[in-house]
Amino acid sequence: MTKLPFGQQSVASRTRKIVHVDMDAFYASVEQRDNPSYRGKPLVVGGSPNQRGVVAAASYEARKFGIHSAMPSITAIAKCPGLIFVRPRFDVYREISAAIHAIFKRYTDLVEGVALDEAYLDVTENKQNITYASTIARHIKTAIFQETKLTATAGVSINKFLAKMASGQNKPNGLTVILPEDAIAFVEQLPIEKFHGIGEVTAAKMHSLGIHTGADLKGRSLLELTHHFGKAGHYYYKIARAEDDRPVEANRVRKSIGAETSFAWDLSERHQMLQKLEQIATIVPMSSKSHRNRKKSALHSADIQWIPSLRHPFFHVITVSAFFCTFLNPSNSR
Repeated sequence: MTKLPFGQQSVASRTRKIVHVDMDAFYASVEQRDNPSYRGKPLVVGGSPNQRGVVAAASYEARKFGIHSAMPSITAIAKCPGLIFVRPRFDVYREISAAIHAIFKRYTDLVEGVALDEAYLDVTENKQNITYASTIARHIKTAIFQETKLTATAGVSINKFLAKMASGQNKPNGLTVILPEDAIAFVEQLPIEKFHGIGEVTAAKMHSLGIHTGADLKGRSLLELTHHFGKAGHYYYKIARAEDDRPVEANRVRKSIGAETSFAWDLSERHQMLQKLEQIATIVPMSSKSHRNRKKSALHSADIQWIPSLRHPFFHVITVSAFFCTFLNPSNSR
């Protein structure tokens, strides 16, 4: 079988060159960079275990103990009694993230930030006329380390899904390329729980249906996948075939803004709960207005979904939601 060069594949999405850059344990690495006494030690960025905190990020030393983001801090300290807790410094993380994005912009304006520590770049056409996306990825990794003293892992491939999967193959400080001719074989051998966009619950459901690998997923029809998984079935059908036509969106519209807090003590009285809920609720429209001002959005109204969460012992969460429409145009606000 003749292999076509990169950029001459019959599938339109295969003409693209996408890079996914993921900073390595970003928040934790920043803290270790700025405080030499933290280096080489298990560390998490997050709230105190004495105040029902949650892990926002874990260093690689902490991950060896099974500690990960979103884990209750009290669980993390039980796994590693010598664990170091550091309060997050989001102003510092945002400043570093902006510097990293400035590096991206040296090569392309098609940069889609997913979070402070993660972004997709479309370098099919790039400012420096570099032929190979892998070369650009290497240049970016080098520049990030030289200018921030932090490491990043990059994945390179023909679409966003494959680039994302590639970046997860060789962390930390790695670089993985999935070529067009290798894409289908890579997806077929991948365990279903490793797929980006398939969480624990969906993976468990797929296992119950006999779907354990990408090859198993590829063997199911679109009708069957949409029957079991709704609209998401269309996405699963495509990625099982190494297809993903989503563009890199440089000005992606933010679809949700939220706010939450954890209390050091139980709230048992109704009036206390309502008072705290009102305080948290005011943060959302303020954040929405700030976001619109930064993006110069012409947004006039939006559907607001209130989802208060009740967190019980061991962090079991119950949520209740309600929708209503509100005007967001600053000129209409009192």
